[in-house]
Amino acid sequence: MDTNHGIVVDPAAAERLALREIEMPAPAPSEAVVRVAAVSLNRGEVYVSLTRAESAGWRPGWDLAGLVERPAADGSGPKAGARVVGLLRAGAWAEYVAVPTNALAELPEAVTFAQAATLPVAGLTALHALMKGGLLLERPVLITGATGGVGDFALQLARLSGAKSVAHIRRAEQEAEVREAGAEAVVVGEELPAAQPFGPYHLVVDSVGGKTLAAAMGLLAEGGVCVSLGASGGNEATFDVPKFFLTGRTALYGFILFDELKTEPASLGLARLASLIAQGKLTPRISVEAPWTQIGDVARQLLDRRYPGKAVLHLGT
Repeated sequence: MDTNHGIVVDPAAAERLALREIEMPAPAPSEAVVRVAAVSLNRGEVYVSLTRAESAGWRPGWDLAGLVERPAADGSGPKAGARVVGLLRAGAWAEYVAVPTNALAELPEAVTFAQAATLPVAGLTALHALMKGGLLLERPVLITGATGGVGDFALQLARLSGAKSVAHIRRAEQEAEVREAGAEAVVVGEELPAAQPFGPYHLVVDSVGGKTLAAAMGLLAEGGVCVSLGASGGNEATFDVPKFFLTGRTALYGFILFDELKTEPASLGLARLASLIAQGKLTPRISVEAPWTQIGDVARQLLDRRYPGKAVLHLGT
């Protein structure tokens, strides 16, 4: 553990991302040092890195999986050599990182590093968003942006919860993959129709925003909840206000994963998700696997929506 390398923002590099030598982590007592084997990409961190981050040297990255190189000094968390999955607010795309033990979970042997790396942001977001609906057994649930990482996990977890899931997708050729994930019905089109035969919905998980969010809010059942967690289709929404509140006890919930993790640590959710993979009940959809030296190209493909599901980068450890 003499040197460390990480992916940083470099405005002069291709796609603004480059592999550079960085400092070694200096862990707090409740942090373990992890030797990272695989990471995955999420639209949020990629969008900021490629379009908004102005400071050269800023280190993106949320999701990671690897081996505990040095356990936490306070005795918490996994021991040295443990296979783990973890979550950071930034800087996960590096060979060595310090991770709070409440954001680390030990992996079952049956779960690969690539599978585990997909779980932190996409898996936990899907898990916590579905929890806003409470008991989902036999209840109608709408998942928009259903071919993305969050959407794919949400469909699978909703199926495990006994929900009647409906997927909203943009193109008809995507239907087979969302049905495989658990959708009982599919709505196809750039926009979500304001009236369609599958609602009203007990829960909507929306990552699209814009007109899709506006339409979804008019499709809630009495007491229904619309969880808004993204705006890939537009930052503004105009909706029928009387229809929304006259339905009765409807709610719009603004979702930020790191706020949700203040009430339940990431370690618990990650352990549950990893266990589901080990049991064969949850299958991450990994569309791209590449060495981390290809970060610029894979990140651009993600923003351009060239693949569904998740992309995983391997560090060769």
